[in-house]
Amino acid sequence: MTTPRQDTTQLAEKDRAGHTKRARSRFRPTRSSTLFKLLAILGPGLIAANAGNDAGGVFTYSQAGASYGYNLLWVLAITAVFVCVAQEMCARLGAVTGKGLSDLIREQFGVRWTMVAMLAFFIANAGVTITEFLGIAASVQILANSTSTWLIYPIVPLCGLALWWLVIRGSYRRVEKIFIVISLGFLAYIPAAFAAHPNWGLVGKQTVAPMLNMDPGYWPMAVALVGTTLSPYMLFYIQSAVADKGIKASEYVYEKVDVYSSTIFANIISAFMIIAPAATLFVAHRQIQNVLDAAFALQQFAGQYSSLLFGLGLFGASLLAGAVLPLSTAYGICEAFGFERGVSRNFKEAPVFQSIFTGLIVIGVIIALIPNLPIAQVLVELQYLNALMLPILLIFIILLVNNRRLLGKRVNGKVFNVLAWITVITITMLVILLLLNSLFGVPL
Repeated sequence: MTTPRQDTTQLAEKDRAGHTKRARSRFRPTRSSTLFKLLAILGPGLIAANAGNDAGGVFTYSQAGASYGYNLLWVLAITAVFVCVAQEMCARLGAVTGKGLSDLIREQFGVRWTMVAMLAFFIANAGVTITEFLGIAASVQILANSTSTWLIYPIVPLCGLALWWLVIRGSYRRVEKIFIVISLGFLAYIPAAFAAHPNWGLVGKQTVAPMLNMDPGYWPMAVALVGTTLSPYMLFYIQSAVADKGIKASEYVYEKVDVYSSTIFANIISAFMIIAPAATLFVAHRQIQNVLDAAFALQQFAGQYSSLLFGLGLFGASLLAGAVLPLSTAYGICEAFGFERGVSRNFKEAPVFQSIFTGLIVIGVIIALIPNLPIAQVLVELQYLNALMLPILLIFIILLVNNRRLLGKRVNGKVFNVLAWITVITITMLVILLLLNSLFGVPL
């Protein structure tokens, strides 16, 4: 038997235990909490936005900073709005319809338009996939602080094999978690930029009030920045990922937070990629021919740690895009022509999907190992190709997202449509100016 004193003590202990449990529960998200749902849905927007900061993006941003200082940061500020608008429309289409972008284009516009879109998409993505493995090779040299190429021969194939195994053997949830971890590598660009000691007052001023340059390469570089910040494969990937993850229309508000916050994060990282070389190479009137030039020049002007951080960021960027690009290509083509697709499906269940993914990785690894490739100009030209594809793809997206039969009450509102068409018109004007300059030498 227990005494009254013991009963009182036991009740007090239970009360304290209950109070502690309730206190802990306030800080631990439940499955029905807003925080839990947001964390569960977070992923497609973050991966797609960060994948745009790939090896080609790193070189393009570095070249922009080295050539024009902080005077092209305004492009990123405007393009951030474009990315938010485009990514949100694709994510909404994926959540409401449960289908990928290629699937909807084929259903709504026919096979011929789909064939044209997929051919351009495949060519562009195959080229950019190769540059991601070139980026891995360059990052290995930077991290080893050496221009010697012998290290790339074992490491690049191992990275390709690791990415292939991850997707072939993994489920969507597992693949997504690893992609998110890889995305953290982009944080390395922030301390790398601070190590360069930029003039932050000038950074802010030229972001909001730039001095537009009449240099022949200024506007083509602006177009390249648009093309690398908002790439077609990002749009295909995010819609397919939202559909593959099974995000429902009722949960879409959380995916919208994912899209907007991830775009802001990715564009801030892009800005730091411009700021670091602008504070060092532009001030020293030092031009670069490739990412190795940018990294080793940073080491000379801002110290060894800035170069190592730059290389770490490039490694993470190239790894992420080296997986996302083949995936978005496989998704797009399989959706367009009705083949089974999905990360969670094996070779027997989705042979075409897995074969496209595998083939692009193998091609990327093999070509990246060819010595003395003239990659600098190829990287920028591929960003031009991305920019050329964007207006056509965005028109398809706007028409789809305004189709009430597909989206019901979730079609674009008037304000969002205005922003969407401003995005298309602005990018189209930049592309036309670029073509006129390239074909007829018309000054931009």
